[in-house]
Amino acid sequence: MSQDRSSPFRLTRDGWLLFVTRCLRLFGYGLVSVFLVVYLGQTGLSDEQIGVLLTATLLGDMAISLWLTTRADRLGRRRMLLLGGVLMVFTAAVFVATDNYWLLLVAATVGVLSPTGNEVGPFLAIEQAALSQTVADDRRTSIFAWYSLVGSLATALGALSGGLITQFAQNAGATGAGRYVPLFFVYGGVGLVLMLVFAILSSATEAPPAHRAESAPKVTLGLHRSRGVVLHLAALFALDAFGGGFVIQSIVAGWFDRQFRVEPGFLGGIFFGANLLAGASALAAGRLAKRFGLINTMVFTHLPSNLLLILVPLMPNLPLAITVLLLRFSISQMDVPTRQSYTMAVVSPDERSAASGVTGVARSIGAAVSPSLAALLLAWPALMSLPFILAGGIKIVYDLLLYRSFVAAVPPEDRGK
Repeated sequence: MSQDRSSPFRLTRDGWLLFVTRCLRLFGYGLVSVFLVVYLGQTGLSDEQIGVLLTATLLGDMAISLWLTTRADRLGRRRMLLLGGVLMVFTAAVFVATDNYWLLLVAATVGVLSPTGNEVGPFLAIEQAALSQTVADDRRTSIFAWYSLVGSLATALGALSGGLITQFAQNAGATGAGRYVPLFFVYGGVGLVLMLVFAILSSATEAPPAHRAESAPKVTLGLHRSRGVVLHLAALFALDAFGGGFVIQSIVAGWFDRQFRVEPGFLGGIFFGANLLAGASALAAGRLAKRFGLINTMVFTHLPSNLLLILVPLMPNLPLAITVLLLRFSISQMDVPTRQSYTMAVVSPDERSAASGVTGVARSIGAAVSPSLAALLLAWPALMSLPFILAGGIKIVYDLLLYRSFVAAVPPEDRGK
């Protein structure tokens, strides 16, 4: 029996190694992120100090990511990934060795640490560029969907393991901040293993020599021929992320709590189911993209998702609100692997790390402002449903602008669709 070409099990050795590094890294992020704020509080830091440290972590991660990803295609993807692993180990070593605020602040700023459990640092952008070198164009979207899904599962497993490790340390007699120190030992160990795996990637993951950017007339942010396209995409992706920031999970949970007084256990169940549906929707994206094309899949699955988002606060009761929310999550992530795959498709091979890095940082910047605005709206009973409407409306504008701008920019694998 012939094997499905979209199957994730048809990977090269390098492809398998990149899936392994994705799982290891997201496990580490999930392990630490759940207890990071609790640990910092146990060390005696004030709420203000913790807030500054978390902000510095996110800003530092964005700066490090931009610096490394925009140089990876020219200086070597494996070299930049190794450096990212070194920064993970450095961060873990400082957090194990001291609870001095200023040293922790330096480590959090220049190192690699995820306070959210999501991807930070240079890894995602460079790995996607390298992974694109190992698969055929018509399989890239499906592989990216599986790559996203296994990362989500690894994050969940890391969060669960973090709780178990902390409980074990407590049962062994550890108290206060000492209960959480083992998490950073494990995090550092993850960084070391990542370095070992990155070191054995083959040269096939690097940008092809024939496409090296040194031959281009001008390089800005690691981009040359595709600079205009990438900056245009980055602006649009920032707009999409700005809209999405109004409905991050904590804001939506807060709305359900205030609107319907939902019990915490039931609320957790809602989002567990929602995230499962979101993961499944990402897997469906590959098949749809093969039939309808990347841009069509991105836009025409995202539009109804955003309309459903606007409808959530308009529902008259809890069951209908949950139903609409779950329907929204069931199609909400179809644009993620298609968006990532499209970015890889429309740039030169030697610009892929930079393109992914620039668009990723743009999304991070776009998403950084809106959650605080949403929190302010949530505090006013008359306005607390507005985040859903703003998010859906902004994201619809993004969809229409994206379609208008790029419907004619058809990547090779979509020609004839």
